[in-house]
Amino acid sequence: MKFKYLVDHQNSGRTVYSILREEFEFSNRLIKKLKRNKLIFCNGTQVNVRHTLKANDIIEVHMDFKETSENIKPVKMDLNILYEDEAIIALDKPAGVVITPIGVHQDNSLANGLMYYFQNKGIESKIRPVNRLDIDTTGIVVFAKNPYVHDKLRLQIMANQYKREYIGVVHGCPVEETGIINLPISRCPDSIILREVSRDGAPSVTRYSVIENLKEASIVKFVLETGRTHQIRVHCQAIGHPLIGDALYSNIQTSLISRQALHAHYISFVHPTTNERIELSSAMPEDMVKLVDAIKNGISPCNNYK
Repeated sequence: MKFKYLVDHQNSGRTVYSILREEFEFSNRLIKKLKRNKLIFCNGTQVNVRHTLKANDIIEVHMDFKETSENIKPVKMDLNILYEDEAIIALDKPAGVVITPIGVHQDNSLANGLMYYFQNKGIESKIRPVNRLDIDTTGIVVFAKNPYVHDKLRLQIMANQYKREYIGVVHGCPVEETGIINLPISRCPDSIILREVSRDGAPSVTRYSVIENLKEASIVKFVLETGRTHQIRVHCQAIGHPLIGDALYSNIQTSLISRQALHAHYISFVHPTTNERIELSSAMPEDMVKLVDAIKNGISPCNNYK
């Protein structure tokens, strides 16, 4: 991937650094990385960022870092690729799979499979997830193939321009069919996993709308305005409608599904290099479809262990 910029008379006398920062909107971290790898050129010649430009100069930046995540073991696995181009790849994550290696999951994460895929395709890139999902939440995960794209997409998340929608099945039927859950979330004392609503927590906002009311349950769409750990799960618990199957945030047992019924079904963002609006979608997974069908057929989602 390459970026080009033609210097006009108005910008004559500026430095390469100022163009990279103000026109390309590169971060200082990315500029340092480009400097180390000698990937900044002016009229075809490698230059320093302090180089002074004149009219009709052409700045060219190469994003060919030829890098890899050395601590991630490549492992062959089936990947459901929803979208791919030279800058981005989006995968449909199944339940029971972490995104990057952690704890006992050192060789069965989504990143292990993606590293194998990259090596097999000759793609020399680190593993850079843009968004994350809990191990048992299914759905769309976007990975950036270079640091520029990763920075741009993370900025969109911070500016609430990276749209994330989830489908969940919750216990009960919310009184209001649409609403905003604006409750701060913090980590529970004495736990590295559990989160809770806390006055001293980080601002956390979830919009919801009921798609369908079922007997003893509802199918709900959630839209994240912030992205706290376990945000939807904690907010559902807080309003008295926990996700069905959520062993962490609900004390209602069920045998209809073995995980929280939550799926990241839609993501939309502006592509960092083409400025096109990218829209990605993923169908509800089989276990959630079976859950909904069972409830519609009169099977209670509560305490139905055989």
